[in-house]
Amino acid sequence: FSGADLADGSCAHPTIPGRVSPLLPANHVTMTKGTGLVHTAPAHGMEDYSVASHHQLPTDCLVDESGYFTEAAGPELKNKNVLEEGNEAVIKMLQAAGSLLKEEKYVHSYPYDWRTKKPMIIRASKQWFVNTADVKAAAQDALKKVKVIPTSAVNRMLEMLDRRTFWCISRQRCWGVP
Repeated sequence: FSGADLADGSCAHPTIPGRVSPLLPANHVTMTKGTGLVHTAPAHGMEDYSVASHHQLPTDCLVDESGYFTEAAGPELKNKNVLEEGNEAVIKMLQAAGSLLKEEKYVHSYPYDWRTKKPMIIRASKQWFVNTADVKAAAQDALKKVKVIPTSAVNRMLEMLDRRTFWCISRQRCWGVP
């Protein structure tokens, strides 16, 4: 059957008792990129966040800044590293609940941190977004005062600033924004 046959359905969360999750369509899920059915983690990826925002779903983040499950993930997972013992704990929970259909080794395409060479987990963080002409104008004025070599690059940078629709004031990159 097609995914459309599942529209407006729901399923029980496999590790959080009593939690029901809606079955939602998403353009980024296709039969050529997997099974056609995937979990959604709105706090851990742009596509999932977009689907959650469209359907007004909460963007709960069950992983802290250090990569460990939070208390909200449940007592069996709390304080376990997501990519290490947390992964094994989830598999055991699924087995115990009779919810694991198949287990196999899979090399996930995590992004890697260029400094530590370790996989990174994408997660939501607190940021402040503004969408004002004042910020854009101030950024463009400041750029015009910078000596850029070659000078031809200034126009390209000004055009890039002009195309930006959202501005994010973030403290995630203490070493500077490239």
